[in-house]
Amino acid sequence: MPVYEYHPDELARLDVVRRARGLSLSRVREYWRAAQDREGRARHAPAEPRKPSELDIASCQRLEWARIVRVMEEQRMAVYLPDEDRRVARREELRVQRMAAEAALDEHSGEGLPAEVLRYRVYRITAQPVASVRDQLLIRHVFALSEGAAVEHAQAMFSRPAGIYQDCGYRIISVDQVLPEPGAFP
Repeated sequence: MPVYEYHPDELARLDVVRRARGLSLSRVREYWRAAQDREGRARHAPAEPRKPSELDIASCQRLEWARIVRVMEEQRMAVYLPDEDRRVARREELRVQRMAAEAALDEHSGEGLPAEVLRYRVYRITAQPVASVRDQLLIRHVFALSEGAAVEHAQAMFSRPAGIYQDCGYRIISVDQVLPEPGAFP
């Protein structure tokens, strides 16, 4: 069993906390409204069959922006400082405890080898049906170790016999790292 350093929801929350650092309450509210809009668009987009989906990510980020607004109002922060947000520190403690428990379980059930901690990211795969005349795009999110692994996973998903995409072939047209933002690994 692999031990993931961060899960997609943890990455989404950390991304928001990182972007909120040093912002005023009015700017945080702007990001919160933008996150609400993004979540609304994701609700009306075609549903993704597996997690993480655009809706999962957007919902998690909207909730985190809303939480930061509440924290700033309650603590009367002029700018958001994650070091003064008790929830950020508590989440980090819980993440470390989760990783330790998963690593211990893996080492106990495995061959006594140390657990492998994987630093996964979330990638947005955009694909288009090969036979499509219209610009009918398919968007899927993949939790993967690297861009290459995300592409391999998507190619397997699009070519799986008896899968939901079996009716026509798909051509991958873009792969974008969405969580954490490129170069911003916590």
